[in-house]
Amino acid sequence: MSDIPVLETPRLRLTALTERHFDDYAKMLADAESTRWIGDGQPLDRMNAWRSMAMLLGHWALRGCGMWAIELKQTGEFIGRAGLMKPEGWPDLELGWMLKPEHRHHGYATEAGEAILAFAWNEMHAQRVISLVRIGNEASDHVAERLGGEHIDNIDFLGGATHLFAYYPPHREVRRAS
Repeated sequence: MSDIPVLETPRLRLTALTERHFDDYAKMLADAESTRWIGDGQPLDRMNAWRSMAMLLGHWALRGCGMWAIELKQTGEFIGRAGLMKPEGWPDLELGWMLKPEHRHHGYATEAGEAILAFAWNEMHAQRVISLVRIGNEASDHVAERLGGEHIDNIDFLGGATHLFAYYPPHREVRRAS
């Protein structure tokens, strides 16, 4: 997994999901509050959590991007996942995040999101990134807004009413020769 870059922020390390993250990852996906706004909204058992992790890792091989494990830099504790996805059928390259309940409301999703958007603009040269946020998930609406996302549409996505936020690369000033 050496081709999955490590991103660091002041408090976080975004690194490849590995088997050492699996127990915490499976517990997070087994929690109904954590999965309420993801996919069909249902918690996953360990077998399906394993399949989820394998799909996220496979996304790196197929698309050159994917989800990272989010770890606290000071302790190495796994606190969630965040990254870029564009599975078949998705409307565009999506920035998504999920945090363990005890690590929400500390600014970690925003901090990770800023690093991931910088990766999207600087390494992938993306022209646009989106976030798909189920209507009612006000905490994630606020994260998308703090990251500079513009609410451009409401869509039906995977059977649920969803806000579509769009992010665009920062404008770079062009210097002209005198």
